Amino acid sequence: MQGGLVPLAPPAGNSALRPVIITRPLQQASALARQIAARGRQPVVFPLLEILPLNDNAPLQAVLGELADFALVVFVSPNAIDAAFRHIAGWPRQLPIGIVGEGSRAALARHGLTAHNTTIFSPPDPARTDSEGLLQALDLDSLRGRQVLLVRGESGREFFADSLLAAGIKVQAVAAYRRQAPVLDASLRTRLQFLLDTENDWILTSSEALRHLVDLVQALAGGAGVAKIQQQKLLVPHARIAETAHTLGFTDVTLTGSGDERLLDALQFPL
Repeated sequence: MQGGLVPLAPPAGNSALRPVIITRPLQQASALARQIAARGRQPVVFPLLEILPLNDNAPLQAVLGELADFALVVFVSPNAIDAAFRHIAGWPRQLPIGIVGEGSRAALARHGLTAHNTTIFSPPDPARTDSEGLLQALDLDSLRGRQVLLVRGESGREFFADSLLAAGIKVQAVAAYRRQAPVLDASLRTRLQFLLDTENDWILTSSEALRHLVDLVQALAGGAGVAKIQQQKLLVPHARIAETAHTLGFTDVTLTGSGDERLLDALQFPL
């Protein structure tokens, strides 16, 4: 389904608090929605990104068959992990992994990889879970002259790959999935208008999704609609998303840090 509201069971107890809008891709929204509902808030799943399979998996399968050639594999997101592990029979024991957020750590755990059996590098600052943060965690000198695999979507920032190349590290990037903005059809127009006309707390876990939200509102209701959405409360896990939000004119932005627990801690729940 494209960008639709997903009705969930009513929250435990009664609450006059605003609904919590979860804008993650549909595949990743349910667990957080269940936790929010269990604590007494009303979650609304409203995906602002669709994650789609590649039209051709052959390049991905080929590079994943040569994992022993790499000194490090970096997954840019939980989607990259889930898509790649559909084609991985077993992870090489000595091959370290780089990730940028706690969602990716949870995704690795679903596939049996944890800090107990795999070396996992991640940003040291939970408020800065991005490429810059991951670079701080890596020993770039030890990787110089060696090859790093970057598993990502069909498009994305080039900063990380460019930084490795500048440090004398060989980089091979491979796409594992496609991303797409939701289509503003009649159903989505009705649902978005409802959200625009009510007060909500919005969880935005991607700068790309935030830009899609503004574009959709602009197409739906013009500048007046954008002015309304800019006044709603945003909760974001990364400093870069907060910077994007401020650039787009949002004024009520809470930086929570990475991981669902920090997002939940930042929400107000009924006593």
